[in-house]
Amino acid sequence: MSAPTDEDRPLVHLARQGDFSAFESLVSKYERRLYGLAMRIVRHRHDAEEVVQQTFVSVIEHLEGFREESSFLTWLMRIAANHALALLRKRGKRAAVEFQEGRSEEGYGDLPHPQFVAKWQETPADLAERRETAALLREALDELDEKYRLVFVLRDVEGLSTAETAEAMGITEANVKVRLLRARLMLRERLTRVLGDKATQVTPGHDHE
Repeated sequence: MSAPTDEDRPLVHLARQGDFSAFESLVSKYERRLYGLAMRIVRHRHDAEEVVQQTFVSVIEHLEGFREESSFLTWLMRIAANHALALLRKRGKRAAVEFQEGRSEEGYGDLPHPQFVAKWQETPADLAERRETAALLREALDELDEKYRLVFVLRDVEGLSTAETAEAMGITEANVKVRLLRARLMLRERLTRVLGDKATQVTPGHDHE
């Protein structure tokens, strides 16, 4: 995520002082971004709307505790991710339990080896914002196990740090790194034929990055 900036600080300071119009300005600025994050995690409009509402309620309740060590957006996204993941658990979805399965470390020993490898010409975050590729990425993500999909969404699409992703999902940073690598490899195989840079293609059997 971006480093702390002065852009939101005046509004945050005013909101802390009880200026509701300043808070409304922050809501207007980031509501759509939070909804997009929530939709990628919970995948239902009503649930996503609930996550956004819960996020801003939490902001009101905890704004005094925001220490400005990160950007306001980073803090906001972390809160939204926590609420979205908590909603999955609350609804009793099996996948939401599986992504925390055990506390043991996952290993690199059985990583999938793609048959078609090339560097992507755009970042996952950019792909998710482009209308013509967003649906393709969404379909590919839907094919992943939930624990891999969520790590990819939080790290590569939404830009949370490894530590923030681990905290939100209740797993170790080591597991975040392994799951992210697995997700990237599986998605790369599905998407590279369309999105890859053919100039960087390598043949099957080569070591992947």
